[in-house]
Amino acid sequence: MMAHRYLLPRRGFLGIAAGLAAGSFSRVLAEEDRPPVTDPRATSGDAAHEPDWEERLTISVGPRGAQLTGSDDKVIQAAVDYVSRLGGGTVHILPGEYALSNAVYLRSGIRLLGSGAESVLRKNPSTTVNLAADSDWYDQEITLESAEGFRVGDGVCLRTRDPHNGGPDVLKRTLIARSGNRFKLDRPLRENFWLGQDSTCSTLFPILSGEEIEDFSIENLTLDGNRENNANLDGNYAGCVFLQDCNRATFRGVEARNYNGDGLSWQICHDVLVENCHSHGHAGLGLHPGSGSQRPVMRGNRLERNEIGIFFCWGVKFGLAEGNTCDGNRYGISIGHRDTDNLVRDNDVRNSTQVGVLFRPERGERFAPHRNRLEGNRIVDNGPEDGAAVDVQGEVGSIVISNNEIVETRAAQRRVGVRIGAQTRDIELTGNRIEGFERQVEDLRNA
Repeated sequence: MMAHRYLLPRRGFLGIAAGLAAGSFSRVLAEEDRPPVTDPRATSGDAAHEPDWEERLTISVGPRGAQLTGSDDKVIQAAVDYVSRLGGGTVHILPGEYALSNAVYLRSGIRLLGSGAESVLRKNPSTTVNLAADSDWYDQEITLESAEGFRVGDGVCLRTRDPHNGGPDVLKRTLIARSGNRFKLDRPLRENFWLGQDSTCSTLFPILSGEEIEDFSIENLTLDGNRENNANLDGNYAGCVFLQDCNRATFRGVEARNYNGDGLSWQICHDVLVENCHSHGHAGLGLHPGSGSQRPVMRGNRLERNEIGIFFCWGVKFGLAEGNTCDGNRYGISIGHRDTDNLVRDNDVRNSTQVGVLFRPERGERFAPHRNRLEGNRIVDNGPEDGAAVDVQGEVGSIVISNNEIVETRAAQRRVGVRIGAQTRDIELTGNRIEGFERQVEDLRNA
């Protein structure tokens, strides 16, 4: 009976425990005067402080004269996985052309280093067939109408219409076993792929891909999407590079070209640096800082002949686009759904066939791209004969457009330098040089 005096109800115990934990955590955060770490050591489980090692593991890959010899995705993946197992380092891709039948899946702590224009990763042509049997969401296999063009180890994209709402379902998987036209997948479907719902399988995948990884880089590589021989797969799923839920990624000196989709796409990825890259000739977007991505830095890149040069997707915040060249895209730069507090500075935006810089209208004030700054850019010869070089649409507010050169050299026609939409508010124009248009500024708020 005496022991029961010390028992607390479960709810009371959890409350006390939570309070103690919160108090302890607050005290740790308040210890600003604790000694700094001046001589870090490699300590088990401590990711906060690591010595700055002079050398890490490097493995070379190439068709000849390399530590791992080959010229496809498998040899590069083998090197990535080996270096990752030993704590990270560099995979050096030697000169050569590498034919890919699946994505190379990156790992945390990996530096993928090429030899510039001499190291070319090229996607193989795609094949698309219909499914020949129903597969339910719990299945881990599919049956194809024809297995011609499909091999074990291939990366594939499965597409169908949801049987309940008719919307598209898209999954990426790898074929890992085969019997005739039946293939086992590396992961379960988790969606229904039924006959009668336009269910197909295609050998489509990103060239390089990363999911839920951090602290990695891609440098001095050429990525060729082989657009003319591949079906389209948009930037929510693929691209020359596709990242999902990653942190602290660097792209430097990468040429991404000719993908039937996006060039460089990252979704819900934070602190991504894209520097001195060339992304061109894509059916989709040159740079695609995707939904929810925080603090992207895009600096010194060339983005040419894409649907859009730089596309700020949904909820991209506190980003910097600086010193880039957007040339010959349909849209040069596009900013929209809840993309707030971004700085677009010192870029060249020219020869866009539709709009140079677009603030998208979205679906109301709560969804608009507020508090963005467009400063010191050169925006030249953009849009059709009745278009606008800079078009601010929707219920957007607190936009600063300052010290830009907005110039039209072709002919004035019915062109407008800056168009301000009827529902906008607090749009600041200051210090801009606007020349060559029929109207420098068209303010629809006063129409």
